Amino acid sequence: MTTDGVNSRELALEVLLAVEKEEEYCHVILSAVLEKYQYLTKQERSFLTRLCNGTIERTIELDYVINQFSRTKVNKMKPVIRCILRMGVYQLKYMDSVPASAACNEAVKLAERKGFRNLKGFVNGVLRNISRNLYHVEYPEEEKAPLYAASIRFSIPEWMLAQWSGAYGMEKAKSIAAAFQKEARMAVRTNRMKTSPEQLTEALAKRGISAERVYLEEYPDFNCALYLSGYDYLSAIPEFLEGQFMVQDVASMLAACLAAPKPGDYVIDVCGAPGSKSLYAAELLHGTGMVEARDVSDSKISLIDENIKRCDMQNIRTRKWDARVLDKASVEKADLVLADLPCSGLGVLRKKPDIRYRMTEEQEQSLVLLQREILSVVCRYVKPGGTLLYSTCTIDRMENEENTAWFLEQNPQFSLDFERQFFPDEGELDGFYIARFVHTKNRGGL
Repeated sequence: MTTDGVNSRELALEVLLAVEKEEEYCHVILSAVLEKYQYLTKQERSFLTRLCNGTIERTIELDYVINQFSRTKVNKMKPVIRCILRMGVYQLKYMDSVPASAACNEAVKLAERKGFRNLKGFVNGVLRNISRNLYHVEYPEEEKAPLYAASIRFSIPEWMLAQWSGAYGMEKAKSIAAAFQKEARMAVRTNRMKTSPEQLTEALAKRGISAERVYLEEYPDFNCALYLSGYDYLSAIPEFLEGQFMVQDVASMLAACLAAPKPGDYVIDVCGAPGSKSLYAAELLHGTGMVEARDVSDSKISLIDENIKRCDMQNIRTRKWDARVLDKASVEKADLVLADLPCSGLGVLRKKPDIRYRMTEEQEQSLVLLQREILSVVCRYVKPGGTLLYSTCTIDRMENEENTAWFLEQNPQFSLDFERQFFPDEGELDGFYIARFVHTKNRGGL
């Protein structure tokens, strides 16, 4: 697919190489590429997005297939050739609209354009052999090696599956893994300070954009979320530029909603970027009170400021602050503290597929310590009778339920008011954890 000399497959290769060699996050580099090449057609943008996300999402399986038909194993290949073959196999196996001949021929051309003319025959031979035998690939037998078989089938590292199966059982682990292979729809939250879901839906419909209301049976009063489809890119939608809606996962919206800020409250969001929960909290205050959105770096603060300006919210401000450092001036001043803390991100693999290859067990354990360190500090900001809301976008018990149990043991002045683990196989929500604590008595002293 080519427009004005720009080849979609070549752009996809650039993204994949940036993810593999430069350790860029796929969603970040892909957004930058789409922003740079805005003149690409909607079809080309869709093709590019699916090819990048799909290839990364299925990497473990793709490598398994390639290794059956290549004398040179994937981990011994040059990064460019490895990524070209992965892209080719993904198109052969998962993109029915792409003819097998096109997938093979374009891969060969791409190898030549990238300076590997001497490997054209190798790329061609491997892909054509796979194309002829695609439905005869031998997969591991689940009865003999259940974790390994599931790892190949769902392209999830074995240690993650072992963790999930240990916590929730093997069938649940496979169900979670299967859910991560389903395409995530774009969820947005209506800014009801500017419009209503009905008005926004009507305005978007006039632009050919479909907006479907999100109804959660368990939370009947939750009515601000929409799933969008049929749009090209966000920055081309006037309603987005005017701050009439904010991109935010439904589970993340629920976290701010369940925090239940009351008119006049002083709210501190301790890890606020990009500002979605902070802005929703400000909206729920109906123009009263104040939300202070904090984060650790200038770049994150700038991101929050940008969203505040776009949404034109007045009862919210930003502050650069490291959540690990106690702000003595804020002790027992907040009615509500939002603590959506850095986590492993294992609940959002649908949207950030490369996390599965970046995260390790050791990193997870260090994140648990970081979460406990931050919770120990920021809980001090909650006034008696106030609320602390702890949330993560993961499904790891260490970071979630075990942290909650630890926090309650360490901080008897708090009681657990609400706790819920959302799973990605229970609907379209991300894997997300929410725990709401209430400050019941004075701790005393600094």
